Amino acid sequence: MRRFLALVVLLAPFATPKMPVEEFRARRANLRKALDGVLVLFGRVEGRDEVFRSDQEPNFYYLTGWSQPAARLLITPTEEILFLPHHNERAERFQGKRASAEDSGISALTGFDQVLPIEKFETELDKALASHENLYALATPSVGAGTEKLKARYPFREISDAAPHITKLRVKKSPAELAAIQRATDVTLQAHLSAWKRMTPGMYEYQIHATLEDFFLENGCEAVAYAPIVGSGPNGVVLHYSVNRRRMDRGEVVVMDSAAQCDGYTSDITRTVPVGGKFTPRQREIYQIVLGAQKAAIAAMKPGVRLSGDGDTLQKVAKDYMDAHGKDLHGQPLSKYFVHGLGHQVGLQVHDPNIEGPLEAGMVVTVEPGIYIPEEGIGVRIEDVVLVTENGAKILSGALPREPDEIEKAVAK
Repeated sequence: MRRFLALVVLLAPFATPKMPVEEFRARRANLRKALDGVLVLFGRVEGRDEVFRSDQEPNFYYLTGWSQPAARLLITPTEEILFLPHHNERAERFQGKRASAEDSGISALTGFDQVLPIEKFETELDKALASHENLYALATPSVGAGTEKLKARYPFREISDAAPHITKLRVKKSPAELAAIQRATDVTLQAHLSAWKRMTPGMYEYQIHATLEDFFLENGCEAVAYAPIVGSGPNGVVLHYSVNRRRMDRGEVVVMDSAAQCDGYTSDITRTVPVGGKFTPRQREIYQIVLGAQKAAIAAMKPGVRLSGDGDTLQKVAKDYMDAHGKDLHGQPLSKYFVHGLGHQVGLQVHDPNIEGPLEAGMVVTVEPGIYIPEEGIGVRIEDVVLVTENGAKILSGALPREPDEIEKAVAK
């Protein structure tokens, strides 16, 4: 009960903290320290008749905090320039007021000492490349048009991928980022509890989906971090099931994988809960094995170990636990039913970019073992977001019940 009360205190009220421009300025300064050339990023380009909300390109947002479309960024080891389009009266009548380089106070608003109109971009880039050989830009398809323009303008210059330089920074979270992820996590936890309380046999998966998404928006978050997964009965063995149309019946479990995006940052939480309020003996057995595997992996987490892959990894710790604690109906070990990775980075994106190598302090990752047995119609996944600390790990989503008795109590009407 104290954990539930603590969660409520955390969530009341839902303030809307916005990261200060100094946070983004510090990120750019850290990037410039290791930069050996010119780095160019293109912000998202708005569609002609755009009617759906579209997020900024994540790397661009990470370095600028700027969400308005059609901006560009130029960084060298000694300078940084943000380029903005001019005011467009017609577009602003449809999409709202926008900022422009000629606005008073634009430096204070953006956190850039130099903010220039978009038509100055090519001139400034030419000047920067006159004294730097290397040119970096993103190679991802979402910003491919901008990179293709660079290739056309500089056909004899090699353009290297900028993503690795930025990813090295993104994988280790600042205090401001940790606060944003924690807020998204806290809202998500309460949304799960709300969905558990509403769930009754005979309801449909989409009704739980609606409860989760409504809670996120009602409490100030801008969106879901990803399409909610509400997989009941046989749907629970489908890893990324998101149709969410089936009726949930008593005696089944439902895999509930959903999280909020708040102030640009995400979380990623999964619990498996009994539709009728009680696990069957076999469901409880599988659940406790998955929970034990998760606990073993988190207990072994620390800087220097690897999350997944071959060899001595946390994934192997989880699989070894599964094989030592249960069998399928044919007497075979259970780890073969754990068919995905143990976890991934979390941040601006629910699947934040990763770097090859061991975990480092400051990383935020998921730990999400699962067992999915189609023959038995049982799927169980338990997922938490975890901060890698200097000496171990801290579960950021630990206020949401994981023990089967606690879950049954929370689901009970």
